[in-house]
Amino acid sequence: MSQTPALSGAQIRQTFLDFYARRQHQILPSASLVPEDPTVLLTIAGMLPFKPIFLGQRTPDFPRATTSQKCIRTNDIENVGRTARHHTFFEMLGNFSFGDYFKRQAILWAWELSTEVFKLPPERLVVSVFEEDDEAFALWRDEVGIPAHRIQKMGADDNFWVSGPTGPCGPCSELYYDFQPELGDETIDLEDDSRFIEFYNLVFMQYNRDAQGNLTPLEKQNIDTGMGLERMAQILQKVPNNYETDLIFPIIQAAAQILQIDYSAASETEKTSLKVIGDHIRAVVHLIADGVSASNLGRGYILRRLIRRVVRHGRLLGMSGEFTPQVAETVIQLGQDVYPNLVERREAILQELAREEAAFLKTLERGEKLLAEIIAQAQGQIAGADAFTLYDTYGFPLELTEEIAEEAGLTVDREAFEKEMAAQQARSKAAHRTLDLTVQESLDNLAQDVHPTAFLGYDHLQTVATVQGVLIDGELREQAEAGDVAQIILDQTPFYAESGGQIGDRGYLSGANLLVRIEDVKKESGIFIHFGRVERGLLQRGQTVSAAIDRACRRRAQANHTATHLLQAALKKIVGEDISQAGSLVDFNRLRFDFNCPRALTPAELEQIEELINTWIAEAHPAQVEILPLAEAKQRGAVAMFGEKYGAEVRVVDVPGVSMELCGGTHVANTAEIGLFKILTETGIAAGIRRIEAVAGPAVLGYLNQRERVVRELSDRLKVKPEEIPDRVQQIQLELKQTQKDLEAVQQALALAKSEALLSQAERINGFALLVADLGEVDAEALKSAAERLQQKLGEGAVVLGATAEADKVSLVAAFSPGLIKTYNLQAGKFLGPIAKLCGGGGGGRPNLAQAGGRDPAQLPAALAEAKRQLQTALA
Repeated sequence: MSQTPALSGAQIRQTFLDFYARRQHQILPSASLVPEDPTVLLTIAGMLPFKPIFLGQRTPDFPRATTSQKCIRTNDIENVGRTARHHTFFEMLGNFSFGDYFKRQAILWAWELSTEVFKLPPERLVVSVFEEDDEAFALWRDEVGIPAHRIQKMGADDNFWVSGPTGPCGPCSELYYDFQPELGDETIDLEDDSRFIEFYNLVFMQYNRDAQGNLTPLEKQNIDTGMGLERMAQILQKVPNNYETDLIFPIIQAAAQILQIDYSAASETEKTSLKVIGDHIRAVVHLIADGVSASNLGRGYILRRLIRRVVRHGRLLGMSGEFTPQVAETVIQLGQDVYPNLVERREAILQELAREEAAFLKTLERGEKLLAEIIAQAQGQIAGADAFTLYDTYGFPLELTEEIAEEAGLTVDREAFEKEMAAQQARSKAAHRTLDLTVQESLDNLAQDVHPTAFLGYDHLQTVATVQGVLIDGELREQAEAGDVAQIILDQTPFYAESGGQIGDRGYLSGANLLVRIEDVKKESGIFIHFGRVERGLLQRGQTVSAAIDRACRRRAQANHTATHLLQAALKKIVGEDISQAGSLVDFNRLRFDFNCPRALTPAELEQIEELINTWIAEAHPAQVEILPLAEAKQRGAVAMFGEKYGAEVRVVDVPGVSMELCGGTHVANTAEIGLFKILTETGIAAGIRRIEAVAGPAVLGYLNQRERVVRELSDRLKVKPEEIPDRVQQIQLELKQTQKDLEAVQQALALAKSEALLSQAERINGFALLVADLGEVDAEALKSAAERLQQKLGEGAVVLGATAEADKVSLVAAFSPGLIKTYNLQAGKFLGPIAKLCGGGGGGRPNLAQAGGRDPAQLPAALAEAKRQLQTALA
């Protein structure tokens, strides 16, 4: 059987989806790279959007589904570009059955798709099964007809899928393509990735594992599969690696053209860098399109790190200016038909890349200067910690640091660098969690017995509810007693659960001799978790309770939430329509709104925004809520937040003529209920991201009262009227500035006086003067002036001075004459750095003058003694 002419990546994707659509699978769009699952930072697998269904926490809308899911993994980032098939961004084609068909049908369809549709020769395919899954082995051998020796039995590490320590699990079966069938079947080794590539994985979710490790068959068995699009493209397009498929190679060619490199004639090192650029730029474009902004935390840190790796590899290939937005254009063009948000977010993508690249280029320049200083101070070897700082903070690859160090006759402590790297990788793998994992595990078990919580809080502030679950320290319990801190699950609730930036409601659960104070509410896969303390009585599973929210707190949250909508509308009207939300917090006492904007707002703009919002409040606009189909809501102009998940129907909060947003939060019925709005601060929190903090409603009165108390106290202390405070403060600042100048002059005079007395203590060695001394409590600037003056007066020679102006701060200065530098090849910068390390610090400078600092004044005498000893030895 011969293979079909090479299919494009787009054709492979559509062929897969169409194959399963003809078999009654619902084609669903790819979910965002920002997942609903709170235990992971990014969508790392095709099945992740369906995890709540597989765990029994959500009822599926369809019994069968098929998707092409975009994914990102960074755990093997160092292998990207070096191997044939490691990526950060990849697409996973999948077919899923939710309690419908199972193992036999999944296997038969996988074989039919692979051999009859994609025309892969059967003699080139090898499959693996879990070593105890005799059923799958028999299906492959007897129904499909694969020879037994080409069915490899594998252990649990390779072929048994688990969702966690407990919960759904099951065996896997994988299909491999053989690139070298001429080697024969006698020694099949699926670990040989130069010969075999796994391209299709079938997970048979058939068991539930309990805390003791016992497996029991699931009532509803599921199918979860994944076919790597890039891997299938490599096979069908007959190219040596995934990077040279039409999914990635056009990006590599675009980068190569900008860099003026011929890929076919490039060295392996150059090809590796081009592959890294091709892979990473796909990842960053899709991350930004899904609403992720570069920062130093969480997803933002991953995005920033990927962008910096792209820029670094561009620099290694000789690129000195900006190039990432140009390459990104190719990514957008390649993916626009499948991912329309790439086009919708094009400007945001290009602007974010341009900002990050420009900022990083400046950082790289600073890093180059730091490396020069490190080399100047190093004695034989660059410390691993210094090399890692250059790598992590300034983007210098270790290889580049080693190359530059070698030119200076130095080595790098690679072992210490690897230790620093391992510690950083451990930190970066810690994913953000909104729920304790032990609570998550208990919820997974509980989800099999309870339904998602019915939320009644839009219309009812109090309701009767049944306790469905009680957790203490993450463990499921039958009851909680007075003093216990518990997580409580009800069948229905008036409590709003934290989401969309709005914090959860507070309130009480009560009953006969029972009182539970609820401090917070969170939501996981439709289940509301009420965090509370039992103040009185006994709370039991199955008990009926009265659930009532704190109405005053709800009113404050509603005022702040509606105020955020008015704030976004005002920003769009006054600053620009391209303003978009990047995050928010709606608390009981304040609100915080993050938005995309490349500059700080002016005081005049902030004043206009505040005035406009208060005008809208005074005009008493009604706030109307409607449930609409998503397409209709967008057609009407409702604003959606990037990164938020929306169903087929959405809740629209409309302030007619002012604001219309998709929002699940709680809001006032009329803007007049807000009362007042006051901006507190406007700051930058990341490149291109600004933050406004403000108060609204009752919280404004508290803010104004606090300001009034501060003004009154300042007025009393300064003995002036409130309106005279700014002038009085300015006067005090001027007086303080003059006092500081006078103090500095006195300190310099004192240092010079002390230094004059030291002239007689200088010793002469071979015609050169040497003076090492401690000047006591003198600041760094005065110490520098004293050293320069002494060196001038002594003529040819060396002066090293130390001082302790503060209790935990050491200052050191070295001044060397031109003749000393030339005769003995001594340099003040290189000399002083190691001396400063003896005091717990460091520093450097020019050959003739250097400054350094330290944190251990107790070691200053020993450091000065060592400086004197080294100079005496050098001059002797």
